Amino acid sequence: MHTDYQNINLLPFKKYNGNPIIRREDVPYPCNTVFNAAACKYGDEYILLLRVEDLEGRSHLTLARSRDGIGFTIDRMPWVIPSQDLYYEPYERYGVEDPRITQIDETFYITYTAFGPYGVRIGIGKTKDFKGFERICLATEVDNKDGVLFPEKIDGEYVMITRPGGLGGQRGDIWISSSPDLIHWGKSRLLMYPRPGAWGSQKLGASTPPIKTEEGWLVFYHGVRQVASGKIYRIGAMLLDLENPHTLKGYTSHFILGPEEPYERIGDVPNVVFPCGAILEKDNMLRIYYGVADTAIAMATADIKDIIRLCLISPPDNTF
Repeated sequence: MHTDYQNINLLPFKKYNGNPIIRREDVPYPCNTVFNAAACKYGDEYILLLRVEDLEGRSHLTLARSRDGIGFTIDRMPWVIPSQDLYYEPYERYGVEDPRITQIDETFYITYTAFGPYGVRIGIGKTKDFKGFERICLATEVDNKDGVLFPEKIDGEYVMITRPGGLGGQRGDIWISSSPDLIHWGKSRLLMYPRPGAWGSQKLGASTPPIKTEEGWLVFYHGVRQVASGKIYRIGAMLLDLENPHTLKGYTSHFILGPEEPYERIGDVPNVVFPCGAILEKDNMLRIYYGVADTAIAMATADIKDIIRLCLISPPDNTF
């Protein structure tokens, strides 16, 4: 069915003209790169939880704070480093990566990728004040990453979106699971898988924690396409039913944010935009913080209503 795209903003994000907002040189200790930052509001501050890769190639997480959401001051020391606990150490030995932050009541839950010699798993930790950090569990088996938690329980259970597989050139699908306690996960269901020939034809993965709107849960996801010069990471959005989040209400059939600028195309991993955090302001303006080329962090804004409209242009065709 043909869709009339007249007067519809197909690329709703406006990239900040001062991008990148955080570079390696801004980190107050030696490192290789900084990218893929989780984001939230805490009191009157914007908080970013940065993935910082050290000079040995292993990642840890460091906090950055801002009053305006643009100019950030980065802590002088890492906040979350690979654990030395006998249970966690084998699975975090090579680093902790790509965090996401979800606030549930007064607690901020942090999902992250634990990387070790046996592959990648999703870890979950928590904080109330961004001072102390307490690990809760390793929530998945290997290989699994891109875990995002919903900001409230649904039918009395926690809900998380994950991406099992997708490594080593394999196809990666998006799944949704639930848990009574954040530790034991099950009732897993397929949510979305790559469409052959599309912009994310190799693998998909959730990018930012779900945002609750009147029309449904809005989730940004990344899609990867293999081309002659390598891989391209771009961003789409999907809308899930509020009461039954395993039900897809709509999605953007085209990507809505992609690498175009030199800072997005040139770096350790070229042609990558990879958001891990989004903050909805009171005026429906959405800030999205995204890693660029695995080398720096950028910010873009959009009207959330434009994104929801794109998701609802046509109903899902169930061809995932």
